[in-house]
Amino acid sequence: MSDIASFKQSFKGDVVTPGDADYKQAIARWALNAERPARVVAFVKDTDDIALALKYAETNNLKIAIRCGGHSPAGASSIQDGLVIDLSRYFNYAVADAEKRTVRVGGGTLWGTVDKEAIQHGLATVGGTVNHTGVAGLLLGGGYGFLSGQYGMVVDNVLQATLVTANGEVLTVNENQNSELFWGIRGGGSNFGVCTEFVLKLYPQRRTVFAGMVIFTPNMMDALMNELSEWWKTVKDHEAILQISLTCSFQPFIALSLFYNGSEEEGRANFKRFFDLKPIMDTAREIPYEQLNAQSNEMFAHGQNYYLKSAYQNGPQPDVVKRIEHCYVFEYVPYRNVVSVPQDATAHLRFPRTTTVCFLKWPKNSPEAEQAAKLHARELTDLVADAVQLPGVSNTGYGNYSSEVDSETTLTMDRVLDESKSRGLFGVNYDRLQRLKARYDPDNVFTKWFAIAPKA
Repeated sequence: MSDIASFKQSFKGDVVTPGDADYKQAIARWALNAERPARVVAFVKDTDDIALALKYAETNNLKIAIRCGGHSPAGASSIQDGLVIDLSRYFNYAVADAEKRTVRVGGGTLWGTVDKEAIQHGLATVGGTVNHTGVAGLLLGGGYGFLSGQYGMVVDNVLQATLVTANGEVLTVNENQNSELFWGIRGGGSNFGVCTEFVLKLYPQRRTVFAGMVIFTPNMMDALMNELSEWWKTVKDHEAILQISLTCSFQPFIALSLFYNGSEEEGRANFKRFFDLKPIMDTAREIPYEQLNAQSNEMFAHGQNYYLKSAYQNGPQPDVVKRIEHCYVFEYVPYRNVVSVPQDATAHLRFPRTTTVCFLKWPKNSPEAEQAAKLHARELTDLVADAVQLPGVSNTGYGNYSSEVDSETTLTMDRVLDESKSRGLFGVNYDRLQRLKARYDPDNVFTKWFAIAPKA
């Protein structure tokens, strides 16, 4: 192996290897079962460091993973016996320009940082509903949020990105420069390089919003689903509901996480139909905007083992929801502005559909526990997927909500989905992505998230 000491000497950032005191922390991830024992963790300080790390990995035949927020349930930001390019230490920033209504965001930044920076100027952008997730991972996979009803997906609000390719070249990508690559990174994941910075659109945002949880007992299911179905028929762009099936002390409950981009008075009037059903708990109130995407942080806290699997639906499905008593989220976010974007505008496919996710968590991991979680998640998401026929694409679910690692990839990388799943996710865009992959990463350096096989 090429001398690690020489690599460290040329490297401006921090290099961590298994013998170092901070190694365990360096490989820690949101999900315990997504951690992998890397041979080298490179906390890169600039684009030169990234190019140097890529060259070192090539010379020593090390596989690559890229870490932003470390929130991938499939371990896409980890690599066993390989090299992790970690952006979280030195590319962690958000700088808003109130006059231009834009924000520059480092590739290692979390959404909470973006929310806090933007709202200081009375501005906001579409971001994750759990704010300790990384910007890059969510964005590159599409990105839904509470503001998607008003402003579309995260990928619809990217103006520019800076990317380091497999050969170490630093590219600016936008509508005018490297436009095909700009198309590809907006939904195509980390398949084309290391994104070090993004420029995102910002929008005027009131400083407080109405949000919170209301909880119902199972005997209210029929009435609740009836009201949800009626509400969805006339849903407005500035509101959303996440319906959560959960179990507490072995008792099932149904929770609604409400969002209304307005005052408490307006929000309670808007959601009156649900309050009239007399929830057993009501935590909804007017909160500072920057707290909106922190509400679910505890439910998805660090330090557990997680298994996530997703399926799409086209709105409330009462018969399906009644059969799922725990560990499931149905996201009712208006999609009018999402589907108004032309289908070929980004690599992420868009149809009139809403996301759902089965989330299973447990404290102590074992192969048996993970296999049981996998089977149970498949059982629950099959109930959702089988209940509705969606146009134009197989119901693979939302890629960012996937722990799927059913088989070893044909590209022989660690814990990566095989090509058939990538074809299912990208649909009609897959062939175009293959051509883009052949141009920018013909040797498959980046293959940790829905791997794309290069094809000229």
